[in-house]
Amino acid sequence: MVQNYQDAMAICRWAGYPDLFLTFTCNPRWPEINSFLSSRNLNPEDRPDIVCRVFKMKLDGLIKYLRQSKLFGQIRAVIYTVEFQKRGLPHAHILLFMGNEDKFPTPADIDRVISAEIPDERADPE
Repeated sequence: MVQNYQDAMAICRWAGYPDLFLTFTCNPRWPEINSFLSSRNLNPEDRPDIVCRVFKMKLDGLIKYLRQSKLFGQIRAVIYTVEFQKRGLPHAHILLFMGNEDKFPTPADIDRVISAEIPDERADPE
């Protein structure tokens, strides 16, 4: 754990302050989880190994996509940590360190990449 912290601080020293902070949350309704659990009449909390494995695959896929697509620009470094909610579902806090030409110097620049959405109560009652 101490080594991970020191590695993260070394990245910060090399890349500077992080430019973007993302949160990636596991959805127990993902088809990969549902297809396995529903056929066995199980809940996500019954098989945390399946939930964590799918979450890790999707997290790795997200980071790979962000790097390759350059959605936010050139990414110099990524640091993330995975935590578990009280319900037992994992979520990741991700720091992105952007290349010098892809930083977000003004609030207007940041507003172009931020979005928030309130779910439709009819489509997702929970």
